[in-house]
Parts: sequence; C-alpha cells; structure tokens
Amino acid sequence: MRYLDEFRDPAIARKILAEIKAITSNPWVIMEICGGQTHSIIRNGIDQLLPKEIQLVHGPGCPVCVTPLELIDKAIQLASRRDIILTSFGDMLRVPGSEKDLFRVRSEGGDVRIVYSTLEALQVARDNPDREVVFFGVGFETTAPGTAMAVYQARREGVKNFSLLASHVLVPPAMKALLSSPANRVQAYLAAGHVCTVMGWKQYVPIVEEYKVPIVVTGFEPIDILEGILAVVRQLEAGEAKLENRYTRVVRDEGNIKAQEIMQAVFTTVDRKWRGIGCIDQSGLRLAKEYTQFDAEYKFAVSDIEVDEPEECIGGLVLQGLRKPTECEAFGTRCTPQTPLGATMVSSEGACAAYYNYQRIKVTR
Repeated sequence: MRYLDEFRDPAIARKILAEIKAITSNPWVIMEICGGQTHSIIRNGIDQLLPKEIQLVHGPGCPVCVTPLELIDKAIQLASRRDIILTSFGDMLRVPGSEKDLFRVRSEGGDVRIVYSTLEALQVARDNPDREVVFFGVGFETTAPGTAMAVYQARREGVKNFSLLASHVLVPPAMKALLSSPANRVQAYLAAGHVCTVMGWKQYVPIVEEYKVPIVVTGFEPIDILEGILAVVRQLEAGEAKLENRYTRVVRDEGNIKAQEIMQAVFTTVDRKWRGIGCIDQSGLRLAKEYTQFDAEYKFAVSDIEVDEPEECIGGLVLQGLRKPTECEAFGTRCTPQTPLGATMVSSEGACAAYYNYQRIKVTR
C-alpha cells in the first residue's frame, strides 16, 4: 500500500515530469473531467510544469457548473413559497439564476437550508411534517446513490412531504458529446476517479473504441494526476488508444455494485440540458415512474420554465475545453466569486474559481 504522502512527494513529481518531457515530441490537448482535478492542477501549478507541447483543458466535471439555469430558477421559485423548505448543498445557494440566487431568496424570507447529505434533508422532512421539504439534488454518479437512497427511504417510510428537484447527470454521455462536436480539441481524457469508484471504469471502453482516444482513470493528488498524464502521453506518442486504471488503490473494475443498484431502482435516464453546453442525449437521471410522487417538478408544477443563458459568461466554452477562464473579458473584474456572472466562478470545483482563487494570472484590466 502506498501512503498518501507519497502522492505529494516533490522528488517523485520531478521524476515523472522528467519522463513526460523526455517522451513528448508532439502537441497534445488533454482534458481532465473532474473539477476537483482542475483545482489540484491549478493549485499545484501542474500545467505550468508540463512541456509547452502539452495543454490541459478543463472539462464539464463540476456538477454545480453544469446545472442549467432553468433548474436554478425552478429552485428559486420553490424556495420562494412559504409552505416549502428548500434544502441543498452550500455551493448551489450562490449560483446565479436569471434574476437572483438562493441566498437572495433566503434574505427575502425564504426557508432555504444548507444540508451536508440527502438523508439530512429527509430528516428535515420528518421533523417538519406540516411543511413540504424539497431537496435540490445535483451531482454526477458520485452523489446520485445518496439521493436515490433518501428517496427510497422516504417511500418506504411513507414520508409524503419530501420531494426531489433533480439535476443529476452522467459523465460518459458528456465525454461522447464533446468528442462528437465539430469544435472538439480533446485528444485524450483523464477520467474522474471518484465517478469510477461508484460505476467502475469499464464503462469507458465504448468511448475508447468509437473515438480512438486514450482514457486514463486517475485520482486527485499531484502524483495521481502526473501519473495519469504520463500514461496518456505514452499512448498518444505511440499512436495508441487504450483505457487504463491508474487509481487502483480506490477504483475496481466493477465499481460499487450496491450504489449502482439503488440508482437503477430509483432513477431512469433522460435527455438533460447542461449549462453552457446544451442538451445531451441520455445524460441525466430522473426519478423512475414508481417514484414520481417524489418529483418536485411534477408535484409543484414548475416543469415549464425556459430561460436563456447570459451572453457575457463564457463558462460553457470553458467547460468544453475551448477557452480558458482568463480569456473572458469579465474575469476578475465584473465576474468574481463575490459577484459571479456564472456558475464556474461560484462553485468550489469551478474552473474560473480555481484561476481566481490561486491567482494564476493577475488581472490588469
């Protein structure tokens, strides 16, 4: 077993970097999918240490960032009702809707509560039987099982005042959508280790085979990421396209079977809009038919909201690997974590927030 400190060892990092530099002879564009990986890369300056031929771009791996504006507005509409307690993870409260955010709703008297798990939201419903409790659930395959368990438990217990506003999305369809785009620049992926912990890593085999791109599953520590980049560059330079698991201390072939089972029991896959990207076929999770009574969109008739994204925010281009945060005219001036134009500046996993918080480039405008 390798100890965690080993994945932060500067001597090991220098050795891997030297090997990457030695084998790199062509320009390559590599996308890390996870926002947590993005923050690790920017915080540790990994992209600045790589050979100039290697460009890392940041993918749609922040669930807060890809939650569509319509769902933010639906959450705001629900939270504004006096008979509803809206619960969510903290990041969602500052994501701007078309006119305001959930923090503003709370300041105006809405009962908006931060919770740290979906089961905590269910407990709020148990404790307040005379109020409707809605959980605003966002996330990838990592958080979906917890949400599914809360809905399953609510049905089993007969907790009728609990419901879900769901914005859970799936990673593989998004990867395929980016590779299918005429504007695609991505030549290889670093896959998110925590998603693969739940779903296993062989779900990426069809992507590798169809698009002929290397995919390497990796973790979040500096050495994890560097080892993933090294594995990708080896494949690219050799003209290969394979699926590799470089996060073996956590990720197993089959993933977490129990988590997959509860997801399959409670959710069904649907087409889902991603903020700044558009609709991606079969990329979302929605409650299955037998759980419709817990679907807040149906329960409270808020399913018809349609709004346009603000034109000034280039977050969608950042999430597709087409632009860097500092290429935005509003970056660090009109758009900051205190006054965000888009979700990528708000979220703790957002690429724009990473560039701003770690002072990657000083703003002179």
